[in-house]
Amino acid sequence: MYDDLLVPTDGSERTDAAVEHAVALAEAFDATVHVLSVVDTRNRFESPSAGVAAEAWVDAERERADEAVARVAEALPDHVAVETVTRDGTPAAEIVGYAEEAPVDAIVMATHGRSGLDRYLMGSVTEKVVRSSSVPVLTVSGGAEED
Repeated sequence: MYDDLLVPTDGSERTDAAVEHAVALAEAFDATVHVLSVVDTRNRFESPSAGVAAEAWVDAERERADEAVARVAEALPDHVAVETVTRDGTPAAEIVGYAEEAPVDAIVMATHGRSGLDRYLMGSVTEKVVRSSSVPVLTVSGGAEED
């Protein structure tokens, strides 16, 4: 039923709860876990007064995404097959796109990653994925820290 699972991560600790659920499913179904982080190429700080060049923004996002994927992959037990990937683009669209292309049988993700102003400006990635995914999405609460 679940041969391939997708765990998107933004690097936040709230992903940990989703990883626990993905591991349980992977062990129960002998599934491969695909760990994905998206390099968010939308620079919200490109105005001349903001001081952050688009290239610097993307470089910082790429470093964050690479670290996020590595962190989750290292947290998976050795007996769970894992594939890691980073993609450039808009997070929700890239998550849904990867799920269709890979293809994966389910997406397991935290309900919130970004918080505060980022969440207000960018919207809930999880909410967008749930609405547009053609595969089941298991949403996992990030725990007590959640806004």
